[in-house]
Amino acid sequence: MNCYLISFDLVKNRDYEELYQAIKSYKPWAHITESTWAIITNNTVKEIRDNLKKYIDSDDRLFVIKSGEEADWYNVLCKDEWLYDNL
Repeated sequence: MNCYLISFDLVKNRDYEELYQAIKSYKPWAHITESTWAIITNNTVKEIRDNLKKYIDSDDRLFVIKSGEEADWYNVLCKDEWLYDNL
């Protein structure tokens, strides 16, 4: 399984709940910053993008990337241990 980072901007309609629930359907997940999440899945970036596009508007932005080999952070929302274990 791979770790993917998801980042988004909801422009006009800022109802995040449906998008949050769609992201949380991937298990495990972590909410890293206000608009950045990480998920673990066997899905591809395109499959993840296509699934999450159902929960955003055409003027919103969505970015999905397969996690690389290095990362560092400061003052994130999730537990540091989750990131150490999964990124």
